[in-house]
Parts: sequence; structure tokens; C-alpha cells
Amino acid sequence: MSSTLIGKQAVVVGAGMAGLAAARALADYFEHVVVLERDTLPLDASHRSGTPQSRHVHGLLGGGQGALGDLFPGFEHDLAAAGAVPLRVGLDVRIETPGYDPFPRRDLGWIAYSMSRPLIESIVRGRVERHPNITICQRCRARFVVPTSDGAGVAALHFENGDGKSETLPADLVVDASGRGNLTSAFLESVRLRQPEETVIGVDIGYATAVFAIPDDHPADWKGVRTVGLASQRTGGGLMLPLEGDRWMLTLGDAVATNRLEIGPGLWPTRRSCVPRRSMTRSSGPSGLARWLASAFLQACAGISNSSKHSRAGCSRLATLFAVSIRFMAKE
Repeated sequence: MSSTLIGKQAVVVGAGMAGLAAARALADYFEHVVVLERDTLPLDASHRSGTPQSRHVHGLLGGGQGALGDLFPGFEHDLAAAGAVPLRVGLDVRIETPGYDPFPRRDLGWIAYSMSRPLIESIVRGRVERHPNITICQRCRARFVVPTSDGAGVAALHFENGDGKSETLPADLVVDASGRGNLTSAFLESVRLRQPEETVIGVDIGYATAVFAIPDDHPADWKGVRTVGLASQRTGGGLMLPLEGDRWMLTLGDAVATNRLEIGPGLWPTRRSCVPRRSMTRSSGPSGLARWLASAFLQACAGISNSSKHSRAGCSRLATLFAVSIRFMAKE
């Protein structure tokens, strides 16, 4: 391992999907990797305040699933053992759209997994926590990146620990996976480097989500349903996928954001054996556009920032592919 090392310590800000994957990618090239997370991290697959979109439907696309499997060998086995539901891509999810009721189905030859966002993160976090040279520190809030004396790179990260005391971590590399980009922007300003160009995409979508127990008499020929309206008519749509624990998660969306979108008898047929297990979650505003949670990495005088002020949800596929790219660059 010593022949592959490029630095003593890397610091990752954020223990979401991007931060965890980045930490694993860096672990082969630094003596020690420290992950700072401002949340109190749950011991199981539970929601946390730093991932507000986790209560809505999530899924892993093929690229994200493959990237996580590369970083964490046996990842798919871990998913299945934790209760994730295997889906035959192209066959197990019924797609409905006007004129195609349903859309033709065919087995495309590979397996995807359906589960809650907290379960995905819990499995990845567990693998990272067991890695010998990675330390995750929760309830730690990053304050600013300390530049080198000549301003040509990073020297340390200043943060506030769980007791409210200030600490400084030496760092050869800092990865800002907080999902906000403020840390990176402040660093670039402090060393008088030009801010990267930012593209903002506004999305006017309202959505609501509920979790249901899967009824005993559910259809046997599909595991999930996706209903897509006509784009020209700006109609709404919905996606229902299975979760661990014999549950369905249903998210309905409307093309115009509204606080009045709800899930109830008017939108979902009431069945005695199909009732919500918990209260409905409502949300209004931007949908989860795919964006880089890993907003920047800083080494020497380089600074890259990709952020969106109109999206809170991250894309697991992009986050993990970012981590794979870190591994590739480190090898170079």
C-alpha cells in the first residue's frame, strides 16, 4: 500500500452517499481519511435531518449500483441480506403512459434493487466504518478550509466538534461533499481564486409520498408501477416501488408545485389490507434533480464546484461515479 500513497491525511466533509464513497476511494491513497458529519448518525436504517429527501422514492441506477459494487465488493449481497427487493430491469416494474397501458415489458438481463434511501446509506456507512484507515466523526460542523501560507493549496480544515469546541485537522486534500458548496466558495475567495461558473436549474414540481403495507392479494406479475402523463399537458405522474419490510413507497408528483398535494382516497384506492404504516410526507418545491453531492475537491491550487441552489436531493449514481473518478485520478 505504501507505494500507492500520495498523502498523509484527507478530510471529507459530509457522510452522505458522496462523502462515504469518496472516503472509500481515497482510503487506498492516504494514510488516514477523516469524514466529518454535522448530523448525529443513526445506528440503523433511519432518516436523519441532513437528508430531507430520504422520505421519498429512491433507487439505484445501473451506473451507481456498479460503482458501489466496485468500491465495496459484495455490495449487492449486502443489499439483498438487508431486505432490498431485487427487480428484473424492464420486467418487474409496470410502466403506464397514455397510449401504452402498459408499456411493453421485457427482461433486459440484469437485476436492480429497490429499497429506502436510509437502507442504502446505512449499508455503505457500515462498510466505511469497518475500513481500517477511515474515521467518521459525527456532530462536527466544518467552518472553513485553511490554505497554505503561500495560498497555493490546502493545509487544514477548521471545524466545530460535538461539544462546541473548535478544532483544526491537518489535511493534504479536502473533499467538500456537504452538498452546499459554501465551504468551497469561501476557500476560493480566501485565496483570491476565480469562482467557478454556476448553472442554476429551477424545477416547479410538487410531490407527496406515503408508505403502505403490501396487501396479501397484490398482483403477482409486477413489483412496482410507474405512471407517466403527457409532457405536453403538464400532467402529474407517480412511482411506486417496494421497500424492505414488505412495504410499498408511493410518490405522486404534479407539474406545478403546490402545498395541497396529498395522498389519500382521491389519489390511491383504499383497501383494508393496504393502509399507511406511517403518516404521509408532503413536500413542495424542487424535485431531486441529479446533481453532484460531492461539490468540490481541493488540492494544490485546484478548485471545482458544482452546486444547485434549487435541489436538496443528491444522486447516488453521480456521487459514486465521482468516487470512482477520484480513485482513477489517484492511480494516475
